[in-house]
Amino acid sequence: MTDMNVSASRAPLPRFEEAEGLGPEDSEFVRDIVAVLARHGNLDRFGLCLLHDHFPLAADEVLVETNDPRARTLRVHVEKADRTRHAKASQWRFVPHAEREPGAGPEGGAYEEILLCTKLDLCPGDEGDREGR
Repeated sequence: MTDMNVSASRAPLPRFEEAEGLGPEDSEFVRDIVAVLARHGNLDRFGLCLLHDHFPLAADEVLVETNDPRARTLRVHVEKADRTRHAKASQWRFVPHAEREPGAGPEGGAYEEILLCTKLDLCPGDEGDREGR
């Protein structure tokens, strides 16, 4: 399992139906994000996602993604963070500086993992490994 940064007190997110997507008023913001990603060589590594909730999660729970490339389906379900076998985070949520845990260091408290995945359970990029099983 990964050394997860699971927050004990997540700020609530809007429900999907209420979450506001990107619009024309966000063009400068998106240009700034693209420039930062490009400057760090991460333009083809990271992107944006709309943070939202479909249902509440307890502080000790995480969302886990699995997929079936043959059926072309994704599945997301809830697991206890301390019992999951899923070790590769695929989505993160930034934590404002004021909400970081004391002593977490400059990077240790800057984000929390909100979606995990693992090659053991058919995560993207595992097609070659699956053939030998």
